[in-house]
Amino acid sequence: MKRVSLEQGKILHHPGETIEDLYFPIDCLISITITMTDGSTVEAGLVGNREVVGVNAFMGGRETTQTEYIVQMAGSAIKVDAGVLLEEFDRNKGLRDVLLRYTQALIAQISQTTGCNSLHVLDQRLARWLLEAQDRIDSDDLKLTQEFLGHMLGVRRAGVTQAAQKLQERDLIRYNRRVQILDQAGLEATACECFQVLREEYDRLLGAKDRDG
Repeated sequence: MKRVSLEQGKILHHPGETIEDLYFPIDCLISITITMTDGSTVEAGLVGNREVVGVNAFMGGRETTQTEYIVQMAGSAIKVDAGVLLEEFDRNKGLRDVLLRYTQALIAQISQTTGCNSLHVLDQRLARWLLEAQDRIDSDDLKLTQEFLGHMLGVRRAGVTQAAQKLQERDLIRYNRRVQILDQAGLEATACECFQVLREEYDRLLGAKDRDG
């Protein structure tokens, strides 16, 4: 296990590559994105300090197709060799149980995100996404660009700008070169039910998180 610093925009894994390492984020944020044949991208999952990126390595398939892992917010993570972790996964039942719960939580997130992207309006989705990012780095200060948010939400930059302006006009966020959450309760009330549903599922699978500190 090795602690590493990850820069924003760093690609940890390209489509078709074999997963050599897994990452347990400490205070960084990693996106699992899907790239279509026309080059367009959309986020399929968000990985922060409650998750691990690279679960394919211990689930029987170390190669991925179409999937890319990219550092969305810079910070540190614990890097683990995939081969070593796979050996421990097979040998250590306690570790295996934890990693399988991580995987179940990630599947729940991907499933909920799929429904959210299809059924909920952009204002709700943006509020949900900001809350999920905040919950994974334990900070109200999110260093994100409009372009990056557009890629993650699968919409044009102009759409993100309009949605963010609406949230800012209601004093829920401050939006310049970064996003600062000003009104937690108000943002939660604006978001769709997906944020609360996933937070409860994560707490059920991984244990309740202390959000008061």
